[in-house]
Amino acid sequence: MLTCIIRYRIDPAKRAQFEHYARNWGQAIPRCGAGLVGYYAPHEGSSTLAYGIYNVESLAEYEAYRARLAADPLGRENYEFAQKERFLLSEDRTWLKLASAPHGAG
Repeated sequence: MLTCIIRYRIDPAKRAQFEHYARNWGQAIPRCGAGLVGYYAPHEGSSTLAYGIYNVESLAEYEAYRARLAADPLGRENYEFAQKERFLLSEDRTWLKLASAPHGAG
């Protein structure tokens, strides 16, 4: 299992647009096959950092998921919404593998 953490830098004046974008991914990402942990908007501290976190089985599965997401009507609509509204200033993806499992084993 791999975890993708997307670090967004957003326009703080367009936080509502980011939250709309996040809710749309909350529907499209699971439908297209990734295990969505969630999207996180700024609350305290930085007003420009936001995150999206999801899991996939492998990088090969990620490529198949991305193709399904690009073909998904809500996925396409969300990509277009982000381009039109320009609230995403940058985004960086980091891939991580869980190293602490199993949790709580003694």
